[in-house]
Amino acid sequence: MKSFFGFLFGLFCALMIVLFAGENPLHILEILVRSSFGSKYDFGLTLFYMTSLIFTGLSVSVAFKSGLFNIGAEGQLNFSAISMVVFATTYPGITFPSSLLLILLVGILSGAIWGAIPGLLKAYRGSHEVIVTMMLNFVSAGISSYFISHQLQNPDSQNPESAVIVDAFRTNSFDFLNKLLPESPVNIFFIFAILMAITMYFFFTKSALGFEMIAVGENPSAAERASISSKKFIVLSLVLSGVLASGAGMNEVIGYSGQYKIGFSPEFGFMGIAVALMSNNHPLGIIANAFIMSVFHKGASDLDIETETITKDFSKIIQAMVLFGVGLQYYLNKYGVTISWFKKRKNLNQSGSV
Repeated sequence: MKSFFGFLFGLFCALMIVLFAGENPLHILEILVRSSFGSKYDFGLTLFYMTSLIFTGLSVSVAFKSGLFNIGAEGQLNFSAISMVVFATTYPGITFPSSLLLILLVGILSGAIWGAIPGLLKAYRGSHEVIVTMMLNFVSAGISSYFISHQLQNPDSQNPESAVIVDAFRTNSFDFLNKLLPESPVNIFFIFAILMAITMYFFFTKSALGFEMIAVGENPSAAERASISSKKFIVLSLVLSGVLASGAGMNEVIGYSGQYKIGFSPEFGFMGIAVALMSNNHPLGIIANAFIMSVFHKGASDLDIETETITKDFSKIIQAMVLFGVGLQYYLNKYGVTISWFKKRKNLNQSGSV
């Protein structure tokens, strides 16, 4: 609720921009809503996007809690996805349920490894995590491109994608959520994402480890004097960030398509930064803001068809304006500038004039 008015202000500013393009803001808003909720498929796709955004939002927020800025969630989810496909393609004979448990473990470990690299470099070499995580995004993309181009290219497709892995490595045979919304990509990882957000909430509010991680982020020097190793929590937080980001890769490979497609992520990792910032890194707030961002992302997909001048890229403008609005409200609240503050100023001015 603290960011609600900032959200409304940012959305209002974004919709006003369409006036300069000669479109009706109310018509644009109607398209966004209808495209997101107009059918079971539309709603399922919205929830599918929401799933990945919860995972990446949590990934970014965990790093923020430790005073770190992880912009490598995109690379982490990408590396996790390609690692799972390589494993499933290499060992197709593993039977269920061992196959599912092993591919989940591969996804988690690959995300952890891709998060541990900047963590170790930050803790023991003083490297800046922003630079390292940014560069690792490109490394991850290069590794994925190599495997798809030279090892895993689907012979039945001209698109840069792998063949579909066998069903033993996927959840589609028992996924009740996908059966509720047939033909949509939403899957059981939506439930896992919600549970993970709740788990992270209790981790940071009820566990000693969570409090120590926050202490390192708030004041590393004070934490060191309290015998809390800042190096330990730098590595731990970025490893945990990588694990959480890998959930977005699992959502795609295990829960939905069963294959790796180059460009399967429409920048979920970077959108997760906006989700985390809008939520002020609150795990439960990430659920709500991931839903809002997924509505904008899914709803904007029909703008190309139903408007003459606005394209689907308008979703990025909405996200940016909403983020600016929330940020503005945060700083106004920080310095005590609220609606009640304006009322007090008005009363003082009226008293002075009398």
